Amino acid sequence: MDLFVNSQTLLGLCVALGIGLLIGAERERRKDTHKTGISAGIRTFAVVALLGAVSILLGEYVFVVVTLVVGGSALLAYRNTRAQEPGLTTELALFLTCLLGGLALRDAALAAGIGAVLALLLAARNRIHYFVRKVLTEQELHDVILFSAAALIALPLAPNRFMGPFDALNPHSAVQIIVLVMAISALGYIAMRLLGPRFGLPLAGFASGFVSSTATIFSMGTRVSQASSQMPGAVAGAVLSSIATIIQMAIVIASVQPTLLVNLAKPLVFGGVVAFIYGLIFVTKAMKQTKQTYDQDLGRAFDLKTAVGFAAIISLAILFAAFLNNWLGVQGLNISTAATGLVDTHAAAVSVASLVSAHKISSQQAIMPVLIGLSSNTLMKAIVAYKSGGVQYAIRIIPGLVLMIAAVWVGAWITPT
Repeated sequence: MDLFVNSQTLLGLCVALGIGLLIGAERERRKDTHKTGISAGIRTFAVVALLGAVSILLGEYVFVVVTLVVGGSALLAYRNTRAQEPGLTTELALFLTCLLGGLALRDAALAAGIGAVLALLLAARNRIHYFVRKVLTEQELHDVILFSAAALIALPLAPNRFMGPFDALNPHSAVQIIVLVMAISALGYIAMRLLGPRFGLPLAGFASGFVSSTATIFSMGTRVSQASSQMPGAVAGAVLSSIATIIQMAIVIASVQPTLLVNLAKPLVFGGVVAFIYGLIFVTKAMKQTKQTYDQDLGRAFDLKTAVGFAAIISLAILFAAFLNNWLGVQGLNISTAATGLVDTHAAAVSVASLVSAHKISSQQAIMPVLIGLSSNTLMKAIVAYKSGGVQYAIRIIPGLVLMIAAVWVGAWITPT
């Protein structure tokens, strides 16, 4: 046992020394390159890391005193050099190195990971500054902060228990959906930002389909009405968004009730393949456009109101479906999914899968409501395509939608009951 303890202690000391050398090496290079008033280099950081490790061995009170001394020394050094180097980065890094030295004796892996991240942040100083100041816009920075607040603050604080009518609503799941919608929408925005509309429109359409294919078709139609040269890329993105809808539906159903996915496998695969083939035609046309002028206004990375609205739709759909199922049975479920599907087919699929998971209906009984919801949503997409992009846009979108939903029903027809 003593050998084990000594081995762990030796490992902690080695990790502490490694952290100090790693961070100190980066600071040493910066000191030589920028000729600032910073005096702390590789030896100082290595000694401070070992000091933190040894002090924690001597006792917690000793460690507290040592960290206070190191912190005070860092502040004193900043006071003497702030005219030449106004930043506090090196001083804070020195203080954190002392803390990491102590942590290495308690959790070597965690300390090593934090030390590596710290060294990476210090080394990437110029790249980070350039990205924030030159690449990232003010609106994008605001969106990053908003997403971080939702993912790191709102999500952990949301209660993770069922409540409300029928005990069907889970606040944590609702916030989780909001964060997921924001993340997926941001992925589509990044694709547009990096690749441009010519390549980005199909990718953005596919990614945005995970959020709302109907909204994606509307957005693409709006782009076409403003710049007809974007027609092939916009149509490709709109059609591919339906594939994303099918993929997300499969993922959601599998997570809630895998048995239902087995029964829906053929319909979803048939519809996805047909939509992919049809969308590929317009992807090819978009790739051939080399001299078109595209609108570079990409909008925002995501819309918080849309994300919250989507979560609200899912919550209402679950309540509505459960209510009608209790009142009218399976026939009422068909009506509710048809109505919900007009707004969002994801919500209809989640509500039906939840009822199957709760053993209120069987997997066989759930097939028809899911397909009805998908069909009503397809009808809404056709209407939206005409309203947003006009006749020329609609006559390119609607055939793909019709072929896709027809393939879905064919798949359901040949699926054994």
